[in-house]
Amino acid sequence: MNAKDVIRSTIATAHELLTTYVSDLTDAELMTRPAPEANHVAWQLGHLIASEHQMLSDAGFTMPDLPEGLAEAHSKEAATSSEPAKFSTKQEYLRWMGEQRTATLNHLAAVADADLDKPTPEPIRSYAPTVGALFNIIGIHELMHAGQFAPVRRKLNKPILI
Repeated sequence: MNAKDVIRSTIATAHELLTTYVSDLTDAELMTRPAPEANHVAWQLGHLIASEHQMLSDAGFTMPDLPEGLAEAHSKEAATSSEPAKFSTKQEYLRWMGEQRTATLNHLAAVADADLDKPTPEPIRSYAPTVGALFNIIGIHELMHAGQFAPVRRKLNKPILI
């Protein structure tokens, strides 16, 4: 197993967990917050999509365009909104996530192994100091948010899936 294999495994495992956790949630249930001041699932899904797009773009990779207004609707300022009309459907989130993820994995495949050790641009270096760390944080970030979905599932009396 090489570095790219480990990164792909991290990304795949995180995504499998996330999609499993949302598999039986309705669009209305995506608006559930695990705690009063915590972000609801819909916001977190959009945030993950916009973040993946932004992180890879900031590192110089060309990513698919985001739907108009998605980044703004899932910004820190929008996290307090509980208005379902301001958010999207589970199907849309998963489709957009898939579009970004396909591009991310294609870029990972195209990067030379030696380039994984290259430094990232200054704006993202504090959390992803190298190109390899940047790709790896895509999975870690998704896993961190997926972990926040477990309390939502419990709150909604959903079955334990994993």
